[in-house]
Amino acid sequence: MSMDGVAWRSLYNITRAKSGSKPFSKETLKRVLGFARPHRGKLIAFVTVSIAMAFLAVATPVLAGQVVNAIVARSGAGEVIRLAALIAGVAVAEAALGMVSRWLSSTIGEGVIVDLRTRVFDHVQKMPIAFFTRTRTGALVSRLNNDVIGAQSAFAGTLSGVVSNVVALVLTLVVMLNTSWLVTVLAMVLLPIFLIPARRMGSRLADLRREAAEHNAAMGTQMTERFSAPGATLVKLFGRPDEESREFAVRAGRVRDIGVRTAMLQFTFVTALTLVSALALALVYGLGGWLAIAGQLAPGDVVVLALLLTRLYAPLTALSNARVEIMSALVSFERVFEILDLEPLIQEKPDAVEVPPGPVAVEFDDVRFAYPSADKVSLASLEEVATLDTRGGEEVLHGISFRVEPGQTVALVGSSGAGKSTIAQLLSRLYDVDSGAVRLGGPVSGGPASGGMGSGRGLDVRDLTFDSMRDTLGMVTQDGHLFHESIASNLRLARPEATEEDMWDVLRQARLEYMIRSLPDGLDTVVGERGYRLSGGERQRLTIARLLIAQPRVVILDEATAALDSTNEAAVQAALGAALEGRTAVVIAHRLSTIRAADVILVVEDGSIVERGTHTELLAADGRYAELYRTQFAEATAVAEEAVPEL
Repeated sequence: MSMDGVAWRSLYNITRAKSGSKPFSKETLKRVLGFARPHRGKLIAFVTVSIAMAFLAVATPVLAGQVVNAIVARSGAGEVIRLAALIAGVAVAEAALGMVSRWLSSTIGEGVIVDLRTRVFDHVQKMPIAFFTRTRTGALVSRLNNDVIGAQSAFAGTLSGVVSNVVALVLTLVVMLNTSWLVTVLAMVLLPIFLIPARRMGSRLADLRREAAEHNAAMGTQMTERFSAPGATLVKLFGRPDEESREFAVRAGRVRDIGVRTAMLQFTFVTALTLVSALALALVYGLGGWLAIAGQLAPGDVVVLALLLTRLYAPLTALSNARVEIMSALVSFERVFEILDLEPLIQEKPDAVEVPPGPVAVEFDDVRFAYPSADKVSLASLEEVATLDTRGGEEVLHGISFRVEPGQTVALVGSSGAGKSTIAQLLSRLYDVDSGAVRLGGPVSGGPASGGMGSGRGLDVRDLTFDSMRDTLGMVTQDGHLFHESIASNLRLARPEATEEDMWDVLRQARLEYMIRSLPDGLDTVVGERGYRLSGGERQRLTIARLLIAQPRVVILDEATAALDSTNEAAVQAALGAALEGRTAVVIAHRLSTIRAADVILVVEDGSIVERGTHTELLAADGRYAELYRTQFAEATAVAEEAVPEL
């Protein structure tokens, strides 16, 4: 490698390293070695090949010097040809080992990426909903991309670089000192002149690179948020496009200015180091040539010293930056380990059992619950804040108790924020209760839905397997989410083995069959991000169809028909009524007209059940439910009267 190449490589390594340093963590190193263990065979081969390549790199200058000596000594063409053949053989061997080294480093590096990404992805899937409500998606995805790639560089580049450079440095020094200790020592005197600009200017370039990365990340975030369907709608309705454009232009202009400044600094950096290398070579040729003329050094040895000079400066420069590179890799590992060290609040017990077959009853027994604080479910770096919000832990449900027998429907009504959706989330185990229990089990003789617990209680949801819970419960929320995939893929999410006939059947029940059959691609139609290619009502009915195809024994509807107009709501309610026949249902509804037929209605206010009974019983009691009903009825009457044209 030429000195110019050494300069560029040094510049690249320094500017890509993260600033700052901290002591090595033995625990981090142990965990890193844990990821290396599955690849130890390839790692050993990789290190061995790197050492062999270091020997070959030193052998070529030595052979070149012998060629010069043979020519000067007129040893004959045979000797020169033999040495030339050896140089060619070394070159072929170096190329072959280079290919092997490249294959090994790629295999190890990509293998580590797969291991890390899979481990993080699997772990993140186990995190509670509270984690996702706090975390910025972009920051989380960055851990799976940038930090994972930064971590694998420790295996693919830094490891082999340190080993091969140490070997190359030792061999080069031994050969150079053995050839001429005087020239070697004087050449080493120029080393500080080589390293000082690398340190100072490289640090400035690293700062510029990080600033440019921050501006690019900010522009990326701005584009991601503004170019999504809801983001673009918000900007068009309430945003200020001119100001958005100016803000984007300022950042882009700063990146441009940094790019120009970086280019000039890089040129200055490389020019300075190339000049130093030229001075070092001048010293070798001048002093070495003088010693050769004086008969104190063979002419070929001057060539050996000149060629070995780059072999000396290159590993010295690389090793001087090795600690920065290693710390950079460890920082990436630690950022990945931060995610892996977050313990999921919701975990499956080792001895968890399946939900028993047959009809399922739902029971809440003196349930109390408070949403977890941020420090239990999140990281400041993922929320992109200096410190986590310490608020939380305030109880939002106070002694909730009720029972729903198999085939019965319980409706939860009340003011916004009263705790209705929280009850639904506890039933589906998106959160765990703080005290009391949520149970699933069979029917209890004499246990009315309105309150009696009876005997033979079911199993605590914390004792059940996740798979059986998913098979037993199905839920539709007000904000029904769809993936940016086909209609068929979104339906098969709930039941992978579903046939086309099954899908058309549930689409017919959800009053979507005609609309989807009219689409050019039918079931293969891609619904767009979050289903935004569909109308709000169509999107919600598709989520209901997904629930129907899952055929759960317990159904949770959290404002499931809120996005539908009156005609579609009545049709879907009829479809749900037929589909929910014989199934246990928990329904949360704002429009009280949709839950009149419920077996029992629970009125929830401020985290407590304040009333329970049937529609008729609650109206007769003239309490909170009657107040809500009269308010909605009055509003509906007023709207209807306004819709009647004046004569």
